[in-house]
Amino acid sequence: MTDRRKDRPLDGYEVVLAVTGGIACYKSADLASKLVQAGAGATVAMTAAAARFVQPLTFQAITERQVYTSMWARTEDFRTEHIALTDLADLLIVAPATANVIGKFAAGIADDLVSALALSAGTACPILLAPAMNSRMWSAPAVRANIKLLKDWGFHFVGPEEGRLACGTTGPGRMSQPADILAAAKAILLKKPPRKGK
Repeated sequence: MTDRRKDRPLDGYEVVLAVTGGIACYKSADLASKLVQAGAGATVAMTAAAARFVQPLTFQAITERQVYTSMWARTEDFRTEHIALTDLADLLIVAPATANVIGKFAAGIADDLVSALALSAGTACPILLAPAMNSRMWSAPAVRANIKLLKDWGFHFVGPEEGRLACGTTGPGRMSQPADILAAAKAILLKKPPRKGK
């Protein structure tokens, strides 16, 4: 393995990072940076709620790529975003994965860009979810059932961790640290060569 490969183990891999509206999405900027530093091509898609926490410009500056926020727009080559963005993706990461978006994935709802991406990526590439929510939401029967269903369908999960939550309580529900999400992404990606064949 060359030194460059050690420093940039994800060279040639394409990752779509989907960011949803939870306070943990500030960590997603760090995750995007870590993906780029590892050599991955990182394209960011955001829900409208996520853009209330972190501006798309932040991700654009980190990835040096267009950030996608609407499924009604088109990519630069005029293809429909929720299909085009997963065409060459080796992995779709959803971080944070809120209870809301997990429920949408489990129900097959595709009413925003991120949920549409997950539905279109289903057979195109693996999906890694990094849940983040209040402990009571994490323990709710509906959320537990949705997570079991998604795991049965082959979705990958990292976290959540235990710790202090945004509401001030302590318990499970903290989004995993970006370094841990990156490690989980590497474990999935490095099992096979990039789809683009670089």
